[in-house]
Amino acid sequence: MNDDKTDVAAPEADKLVNWENPPKLSDLKKDYTAAQSSHIAHVTTVDGWLSALRGDQQIKAKKGRSKIVPKVIRKQAEWRYAALSEPFLSTNDLFNTSPVTFEDKQAAIQNGLVLNSQFNNRIQKVKFIDEFVRTAVDEGTVIVRTGWEYEEEIVEVEVPVMEARPILNPEIAAQRQAQGLPPYEEVQVGTETQEQTKVLKNQPTVEICNYKNLIIDPTCEGDLDKAEFIIYSFETSMSQLKKDGRYENLDFVKTENQSALAAPDHSVGERDASFEFSDEARKKLVAHEYWGFWDINGTGEVEPFVATWIGDTLVRLEEAPFPDKQLPFVKVDYLPVRKEVFGQPDGYLLEDNQKVIGAVTRGMIDILGRSANGQQGIRKDALDVINARKFERGDDYKFNSTIDPRQAFHMETYPEIPTSALTMLNLQNDEAESLTGVKAFSQGISGQALGNTATGIRSALDATSKRELGILRRLAEGILQIGRKFISMNAEFLEDEEIIRITNEEFVAINREDLGGRYDIKLNISTAEADNEKAQELSFMLQTMGNNMEPSMSQMILSDIARLRKMPELAKRIEEYQPQPDPMAQQKAQLEVALLQAQVANEQAKAQENTADIALKEAKTRNLESKSDMEDLNFVEQESGVNRQHEENMKGVDQNNELDKKFADAIINEPNLNR
Repeated sequence: MNDDKTDVAAPEADKLVNWENPPKLSDLKKDYTAAQSSHIAHVTTVDGWLSALRGDQQIKAKKGRSKIVPKVIRKQAEWRYAALSEPFLSTNDLFNTSPVTFEDKQAAIQNGLVLNSQFNNRIQKVKFIDEFVRTAVDEGTVIVRTGWEYEEEIVEVEVPVMEARPILNPEIAAQRQAQGLPPYEEVQVGTETQEQTKVLKNQPTVEICNYKNLIIDPTCEGDLDKAEFIIYSFETSMSQLKKDGRYENLDFVKTENQSALAAPDHSVGERDASFEFSDEARKKLVAHEYWGFWDINGTGEVEPFVATWIGDTLVRLEEAPFPDKQLPFVKVDYLPVRKEVFGQPDGYLLEDNQKVIGAVTRGMIDILGRSANGQQGIRKDALDVINARKFERGDDYKFNSTIDPRQAFHMETYPEIPTSALTMLNLQNDEAESLTGVKAFSQGISGQALGNTATGIRSALDATSKRELGILRRLAEGILQIGRKFISMNAEFLEDEEIIRITNEEFVAINREDLGGRYDIKLNISTAEADNEKAQELSFMLQTMGNNMEPSMSQMILSDIARLRKMPELAKRIEEYQPQPDPMAQQKAQLEVALLQAQVANEQAKAQENTADIALKEAKTRNLESKSDMEDLNFVEQESGVNRQHEENMKGVDQNNELDKKFADAIINEPNLNR
């Protein structure tokens, strides 16, 4: 550490980066100062809402009068917390990704696995969702800061020492040479110690921002995508800054003049304001982180960047490291206000009701508290001294005969509370419940709390669930935006291979390069009322169809009902259930199939026999036709003399043949005669 750092000026921005037009620290602080007025106004408003939520209203009451403040806003909020957080926490598969194109199907499935694994295992899901919902309900706006955390360490591990040795077996050596491999083999000859890098953390992070330490561009009109800058102050220490590795100029930070407790524009939260570390390594410092856009290249087009300063020292300046090139903040409004940066909580609607209910309640308490309940008065002339002592001891006593004891003795009791006060309380409670749509059971939890008829109760619950579902959709949209930022960071910063546990037994290896693509993200959330209504409708479908429905269809509906009833294990078992057939029924079915096959074969044989009979009959028919034709032909030849002519011709042929034969014999025998 430079001991003379107080006398040396910290380098400006152009010493940290090689940009054509880097912003100066004075430029960043100018935006910070200009936005302070709107920031302070918002902080004052939220402080008032939180004060009413806690019941910290200041009552100017006379001595001996009640100062109680009923927590009407807190009562309404308590019914909101569980109703809004349970839909996010009731399922392990919070995200459901679907591809935009068929080429991205595998990437969408893998992104869904990674997102659900990160929310379930890498961040404290229950703590984050509870804080997320409670911040929205209490303050009207919740802003989440996303980031990436990477941590590694150098460890020494024992690794084997390998040595190449020739293969002594000539057959194996010749075989390896024939395969183009060297005739050597690797043999372990020992071990040695080597230093390797072990990754401890490589995961996205989420943080619920303190509204007092966050300044948003007041010109964005409620849309963070239009915000030109967001400034967030946080507590750190010199040790943490050096361990992070992203910060420079730390030697120029004046730690002796920096203190988180002394920072006028930073809130330390609920921690003890009197405790502070004295050593320089752990002493808490306030750092301001500026996320915004600037013409860093001098081209007239702004680019996202991040800058951090402590006091008057700029310790970080770089382009935005996140691949989506957006500010790493997500904003959700509980009750959105048009064109306003921040939303409103239920406390904004219930402030007047809480004040009226408090005033009436204090009046009723004063009526009871100022009465002398239990005190007894006695007329002075009702008892003499001796009988008065007996009365005080609780013994039998005698009173003066001239005094009526019913008038001589008076017991003080609580006065009756006027019905007008109770009527006013009921009116204010009913109005509070109608303003927020939350039935806080101000009249007690009973069957009559919601109404006297089933139709009226259903109408009230439907209206309440619709209002609650509207709030839930806004919260879900914020979680979706966080999921999209996680996806973009996973594709950039995740390890080359990430092992994701799907169930207790199944693990899947996911390659970082396969996480790209275009996909839609959906959240599996719903209210308890909506799930109950769906489950009842599915149950009615099962009852209506009865045995006419196929078993597979019944299995699908039963699985959905179990899932809606928050029984995921039962739903999975129903989906995977395969009914085991009865051996007797299975054998009977086989015999029935064999019987049908035999009947089919018999019918086929009959068909073949019929086919053969038809062919035989056709042959006989053709034979008869041929005989008939021959007889007709003979008859014609007989009538026309063709047969006689044919016989004469045949005789002439025979005679000619005989003459030829004789002539040949004569020729053959003639030489013998001459001899």
